[in-house]
Amino acid sequence: MLITISPAKKLDFAPQKLTKTHTVPDFLDDSRTLIDRVRKVSAKGLSKLMGISEALAQENFERYKAWTTPFTPQNAKQGLLAFQGDVYVGLNAAEFRARDFKFAQEHLRILSGLYGVLRPLDLIQPYRLEMGTQLSNKRGRDLYAFWGSRITDSLNDVLESQKDAVLVNLASNEYFKSVRTKELNARVVTPVFKDEKNGKFKVLSFFAKKARGLMVSHIVRNRITQVEDIKSFDSEGYRYDKAMSSDDEFVFTRAEKPK
Repeated sequence: MLITISPAKKLDFAPQKLTKTHTVPDFLDDSRTLIDRVRKVSAKGLSKLMGISEALAQENFERYKAWTTPFTPQNAKQGLLAFQGDVYVGLNAAEFRARDFKFAQEHLRILSGLYGVLRPLDLIQPYRLEMGTQLSNKRGRDLYAFWGSRITDSLNDVLESQKDAVLVNLASNEYFKSVRTKELNARVVTPVFKDEKNGKFKVLSFFAKKARGLMVSHIVRNRITQVEDIKSFDSEGYRYDKAMSSDDEFVFTRAEKPK
């Protein structure tokens, strides 16, 4: 069983003492190609291209200039520890032990606009390049065209070594679109998290993102390798809802707290 999640815009590159283990991204040569391409865009152009403020654009313009190989623990950080968005708050890797990192390294992949596919302990340098960015390149008009089948092929390679050929999709739609599901040699199961609001169950983005991270943590800490076992997830009030679920969409609901 393999899990996919999205990266995060918020980053933390402060030194960490949780683990010394690190690996290098498989597609670093492709990342360098993208860096060379994006370096040709001005800070003002980045602001328009990425729909961000001029200050953020300037920050990322400087990041692209500073990006360099080889990656080392001195100039880079493990992706699972560098990303700090809502998913990663729920995931809470700061409390992982060595055996948790080892399991995550085998069963978790982070989809990335710049790096393609990351193992949790792959080193990364600061960046912002979302998968949906319309950055024209030699392979096409956007990053989906740039990555082509590379991401899918990488996931298939990992799935081949897994006992249960199932991919648990906890990534956002933007990122999971980079996976060519028709070419994926696995069943795809998507957990969905719904909160009750005014008597109806809805996906509330902020809570759903954190819940994805909580689900990853649940799988990792309990060493779950059979997809049916993720139905045991019961963190922060969420429970598996059989009536709302289907074979490939597992719905978890949380009742509204009394006012």
